Amino acid sequence: MATDLSKKNTNQESQASEPQFLPKDFQAIIAGIFPNTRYFDTRFDLLQVQIDELRRGQESIREELKFRFADVDRRFGEMDRRFADVDRRFGEMDGRFVEMGRRFDEFKRDVDKRFEQVDKRFEQIIASIDRLADKLEHRDKDQRNFTLRMFSISIAISIFGALGAFLKTMGVF
Repeated sequence: MATDLSKKNTNQESQASEPQFLPKDFQAIIAGIFPNTRYFDTRFDLLQVQIDELRRGQESIREELKFRFADVDRRFGEMDRRFADVDRRFGEMDGRFVEMGRRFDEFKRDVDKRFEQVDKRFEQIIASIDRLADKLEHRDKDQRNFTLRMFSISIAISIFGALGAFLKTMGVF
């Protein structure tokens, strides 16, 4: 019986020496560990701003390419007109310049082939930009899903923590 009393006394002394946490202390600890909803709001706003900036960047690239293609088309039109003018002038000249006309026709074919190659390269660039845009959209969708999943997990953990604190204050634990 004496040992039981000494155990009770040591048990009471150990409880007295341990700090007693109040519910407000638990709330402060939990608030310090788990981020609040403002944190997630700011993160989502930052993600939305970044997504908007990417879209604006894509649109500006597309607009710039449209202007460049229009300029290239205009230049090709000017070149075609110039070559037509050169062909007409050589047709007016006499037989001494027939050989020179043939050389210019070959040159024109070479230039046309090169322009076709340039057109094909521009089409490849457009296809590449479209693939890049698709990849960015897919990545944005995956990132958004991941962020929402992590947000849901953090909210669930916060709810469990708040429930634990509530149950502790109610004396269940």
